[in-house]
Amino acid sequence: MSGLARLFLNEKKVVSGSDRAPSDITKALEVEGINFFPAQISSNITDDIDLVVYTEAIPKDQEELLAAREKGIETINYFDALGMVANEYFLIAIAGSHGKTTTTAMLIDIFEEAGLDPSAIVGSLRAKTKSNYRAGKSKYFIVEACEYRRDFMSLEPDVLVVTNIEHEHVDYYKDLGEVQQAFRELALRIREGGALIVNFSGENIAPILESVTVKLIDYGKYFDPTLSLTMPGMHNQLNAAAARAAADFVGISSEVSQTALEQFKGTWRRFEYKGEVNGAKVYDDYGHHPTEIKATLQGARELYPDRKLTLVFQAHMYSRTHTLFNDFVEALSLPDRVIVLPIYAAREVNESGVSHSKLAEAVRERGDDAEVLDTFDEVVIELKKSLGPNDLVLVMGAGDITQVATQLVS
Repeated sequence: MSGLARLFLNEKKVVSGSDRAPSDITKALEVEGINFFPAQISSNITDDIDLVVYTEAIPKDQEELLAAREKGIETINYFDALGMVANEYFLIAIAGSHGKTTTTAMLIDIFEEAGLDPSAIVGSLRAKTKSNYRAGKSKYFIVEACEYRRDFMSLEPDVLVVTNIEHEHVDYYKDLGEVQQAFRELALRIREGGALIVNFSGENIAPILESVTVKLIDYGKYFDPTLSLTMPGMHNQLNAAAARAAADFVGISSEVSQTALEQFKGTWRRFEYKGEVNGAKVYDDYGHHPTEIKATLQGARELYPDRKLTLVFQAHMYSRTHTLFNDFVEALSLPDRVIVLPIYAAREVNESGVSHSKLAEAVRERGDDAEVLDTFDEVVIELKKSLGPNDLVLVMGAGDITQVATQLVS
């Protein structure tokens, strides 16, 4: 949402916005000239507003939305608003269950290195610029495209990159087949003369290729195990391969792509180094799906093979935790020690009865070390007491758990 706000501000619109509480992002937006409301209440909606853009993360009866509709103000969701702008460009959309933020940011860096000056919106803050929006002057627009509620169907890409496909957003998609169908329909929206870029050997990919008439590109052929990335893990090497494939399609040389990728510094909350506590290194990560947890833990092990790995985990949404419970248990059994915090509810009520305590109990039943703590303060106190120079801490989750990483190193 903040990237879109920056886009409209760059177009000389008058922009305001709200959130439940101030954050570093909202503070930055205020400095840039956006009027921020630190509470989401109906009085924020005034008669002089022309358009209200909302995220799918808020409920349909949210009072600002209701106030806008009562006043006859047009309301559209994030991706409809993004499509209004981005579809006017040569649009490169990065979609997939995992890795799309990193891949999008990598591709932006490659285009910059090539001097192609793209406009772009990415789902996190680029370490290079501390922003999730780039105002360019060329014909190119690079966007991260999320599959939740089929929102990416507002886009009409010239190039579509699909990093991978798994059963995600289980509160909306009942099974993997529905996810694949959504991606297939997006692939059919690729403009004539464009390209679909996927890993031909990737799991669950084949069904989305049906009836696609544009050029098909296997990004697996762009995988280079000798590429020197600052971010560890096979998953990031695959993200880099996907970015290289998209760059190659528009005529960027492999040498330019390699230079940009080897200098790539990552994004906010994607295995982001935060600092040290008692000599232990602390990283913060947005991962909230079992596959993402496993991949990031593997990357951490590669980078620090001799350190004891502690994972502090906050599951995101009851439905995801319930549906993928056994996969979560398997993933949480991989570190040397895991501390499990209460589930971040997001937009849900707990209908299944799943809990962080049940997760930890299931991990312990496998014979692995799992602790339950109920507050961020408890975690910080415990870790500051127990950590030493031979430790590595990974704070992980899509909710507000990032505060733990910040508190640990402050």
